[in-house]
Amino acid sequence: MDPILKLLSEDASLSAAVIASRLGKTEDEVTKTIEDYESRGVILGYRTLLNDYELAPKRVRAVIEVKTTPEREGGFDRIAKRIAKHDEVRSCYLMSGGYDLMVIVEGSSLNDVASFVSEKLATLQGVVSTATHFMLKPYKEHGVLMHHEESPDRLKVTP
Repeated sequence: MDPILKLLSEDASLSAAVIASRLGKTEDEVTKTIEDYESRGVILGYRTLLNDYELAPKRVRAVIEVKTTPEREGGFDRIAKRIAKHDEVRSCYLMSGGYDLMVIVEGSSLNDVASFVSEKLATLQGVVSTATHFMLKPYKEHGVLMHHEESPDRLKVTP
């Protein structure tokens, strides 16, 4: 991977000047390279990784396994695109193995997610079955450890 992309994927807030100094390049070289990546669609956007567990502990996230019937002339792409357009969907991936699509959704409650699955997802033409797995607690996201301090009331276990 290009060192510029590596640095940006680790910390998107780095300025071209900081990247240039770390890599021994000029700021202009780095800026032009980044602009080239953006224009070619290599860099699609910049995000801040938030600790949703701390910000919105009552939000509910789920991974949904979806089995589908591939469409003639469209394969899995058309149904995946229809699923991905829903606001509740955070990510959607074509998978190998026992199911076809993995869909990550978010809602304000278990009922919101269940309603999405039963009313919007399962009713789509081509969806054969779904299996929903609720995420209980994050430990690592996008390569970043989600630090949760141990409760001070808990006793340490020693051998």
